[in-house]
Amino acid sequence: MDMLEDLETLQFEYGIQEEDHSWLYLLGRSHGLMTKACAHATFFCKLLHNLRKSLQEKQTSRCHLAGLREDTPDDDALKVGIIGGGHLGKQLAHTLLQLVPIPADSLRISTRRPEALDEFKKLGIQCFYCNSSLVEWANVIFLCCLPSQLSNICAEIQTSLGKACIVYSFVAAVPLPRLKLLLKHTNVLRPQYQCVEDLASIWGANKEITAALQDPVILQATCPYSPAGGIILNIKWLEGVFYAAINVCTEKDMPHSQVLQLLNELFLAKHFEACEKDRASFQKFQAQDFVSKAYAKNLSRKRPFPWFDLTAVQLKETPFSQYLSHSTTFQDNLTHLYCDSFGITLTKEQEPEVSTGFSSQ
Repeated sequence: MDMLEDLETLQFEYGIQEEDHSWLYLLGRSHGLMTKACAHATFFCKLLHNLRKSLQEKQTSRCHLAGLREDTPDDDALKVGIIGGGHLGKQLAHTLLQLVPIPADSLRISTRRPEALDEFKKLGIQCFYCNSSLVEWANVIFLCCLPSQLSNICAEIQTSLGKACIVYSFVAAVPLPRLKLLLKHTNVLRPQYQCVEDLASIWGANKEITAALQDPVILQATCPYSPAGGIILNIKWLEGVFYAAINVCTEKDMPHSQVLQLLNELFLAKHFEACEKDRASFQKFQAQDFVSKAYAKNLSRKRPFPWFDLTAVQLKETPFSQYLSHSTTFQDNLTHLYCDSFGITLTKEQEPEVSTGFSSQ
């Protein structure tokens, strides 16, 4: 493909009538949406991987202190399933394998045409057609199917979904309330994107997603708070990500005080060290950032957080909504953390413009 890259007759634009050139921006928009979607899914999986690793380390530490034998259950590693082996499913699989990175034996794909996924089978990834078996195995399921296929898929998997399994939907045409109804499941995430009229031509329509996300300009444009590139993420997705992380801890029956400590370590530790001289400008997470003040007041240190309905979190105001929208210190920290997770460190001059997202209603 590199040898053919500069051949004009093989370019997508070749042969398109001049009056139709105005529609070529749709190619960039499609690639931009794909790039952002894969970037955010990768960031989410990195977070879950680090979270589960921290949970295992804390469990190991407790066992050593108590003189107990350490259990190493086979579900400690993050297990990711993809339903759909089309263009999005393939791009997502490549991105997760290379950038999380997820081991091949921790990723499985269910598709109607598993024989078309030989490239993944050669990498040691199980590819088959059994959606219910996939959701029984996985901790996270990515829905990369067509809207017309969704109803049948949901009917197949709803009875196999465990309470803790996170369903992450890329089916843009189907809103959260409908997903919740079809799946009979509340642990659902669905990112929403809005394209502005002046779409920037930064997305590198001919670049592979993994290569694009190593470009600092493109990566910064995918930052959750960044409007760069003309594609804006609804920041309610980020809210859902935090509550999904809390649900992972609640499923392990972890006391809420330890959950807060873990979230502070995962999201704020690096920035907190940088703010040693100005602690007044920095606030660690507290229980009332995630639940009402009245509920937090009656929450004993050893009690877990309640189980959160992620669909409700993404559709309504929560205690965390105000924190996310008004804490500029956190927004700056998250931007640096996000880029660091992809191996790119931002300088002060490179910090992207911040957007608070659009309405989810």
